[in-house]
Parts: sequence; structure tokens; C-alpha cells
Amino acid sequence: MINLKQKLKNNERTIGSWLTIANPIIAEMMAEQFDWLVIDMEHSAITLSECQDLVRLIEAKDCVPLVRVSENNTNLIKRVLDTGAWGIIVPMVNSKDDALKALSATHYPPKGTRGVGLARAQNYGFDFDSYKEWLEKEVVVIAQIEHINAVDNIKDILQTDIDGIIVGPYDISASLHAPGEFCTFEFKSILRKIVAITQKFNKSLGMHIIPPYASELKKYPEYNFLALSLDTLFIGKKIEDELNETNKGI
Repeated sequence: MINLKQKLKNNERTIGSWLTIANPIIAEMMAEQFDWLVIDMEHSAITLSECQDLVRLIEAKDCVPLVRVSENNTNLIKRVLDTGAWGIIVPMVNSKDDALKALSATHYPPKGTRGVGLARAQNYGFDFDSYKEWLEKEVVVIAQIEHINAVDNIKDILQTDIDGIIVGPYDISASLHAPGEFCTFEFKSILRKIVAITQKFNKSLGMHIIPPYASELKKYPEYNFLALSLDTLFIGKKIEDELNETNKGI
């Protein structure tokens, strides 16, 4: 399994994807191919119990399990990390205070405010000390930049101890009152601003690429933490593409 935290620190490129279906077979197949997988608990019906099962399965395939929590909530972050997730992606981080809140929820006192539980992450109480040591060195916290307010405050966000940021293109465009419109001058200018400032602070920069085609990766040479599409689109687009090819010959 890769040391994701170190690769983020070194700005080395890694490629992951998104899970929105709590299906172990799909997760297992995808874990064979990617460096990391994000279990999406913001825009899916995945439960905490299902999340823990997916974390276990992804780990078993030497793939890094991350979770996008549904909101920047101390209790949610604590519970997700107690499943054994190696890190979190926090949506709608729009300010330095938002970033600090997520970091605090991740760590035990005195560094943070996370409550102590004895769950899967701590081997049910048998390995708390080793987990505490691991947490300080390896846990990953990624701030999702998906609103114009976050872009306005990006310098302050990047000066915190987060491991990096990932751009959420749909929500950024929505905050500009043009959801899904990625070709506007304003949207492209915002992306250029994010890239320039993130490079200046030498932080890891991620992008969630929606189309399920590897060729899309070439469009983002400045980004090193790349999420390629999601499970439903990989399945749906493959079916659509194959049927379109079949229909051409009819």
C-alpha cells in the first residue's frame, strides 16, 4: 500500500476514484486498480456500517480507504475515522476556521478535540497506543474547495496543516450561479487562481474528474491528487458506449 500522506507531501501524482454504491464486488474490483478510493457519505445512501465494511475491503486490497464525510461535523469525522479510514475529505471548507475545525476533529487532545473510542481503528481497544502514534504520522485530511468563498480564502486555508485540497468543479460552478458550466471565462479563471496559489504554498492539489475516461487525466498536468470519475459512471458509460457502437451497425 502506498504512503499517501508522504506522496501528498511530495506532490507525487496518485490516482483514485469515488464509491457511491455499497457493493463489495464493485469496491473490490476498483481497489485493484486505484491508489486510493473515496467512500462518499455526502451524496450517497452508504451507511456508517457499510462504510466500515468497505474500508476493511479496500485495505485488504492494499488500496488506501478515504471517506468524504457529509459535512464538517466533529461527530461524523470521529465516527468515520473510528471505522479505520485512513483519512477524510471534508466538503465545503470555505475558510481557515473550517479547515482548523476539521483538523481538530481528526486528532486527539492536546492537538485536537476528538473523543476517544475503542472501535475498529483502535483494534477494539487492543492497539490504542499504536493507533494514536499512527494517527499523528499518517492520517490524511483533504479540504474540498467547492465554493467561491473558499477560493477567496484559499491562502488562509492552505496555511493550515491540511494535507491538500481537492477541487469540486460542480459546486464551484454552482456558487457562480452556473452549475455544470465549466467553459465560462470566470470558471476557468478561478481554476487558474487555485493552481497558482496552491503551487505557491507547495500544497497537494486535487481534482475530481467526472468523465470516466483515463484520457481526461492528461487535461490536469498541474494536479497530483486525481479522482477519476465514480463507480456509477464507469458502469453506466460503458453500457452506453457499447450500445451506441452496436446501434451504429444496425
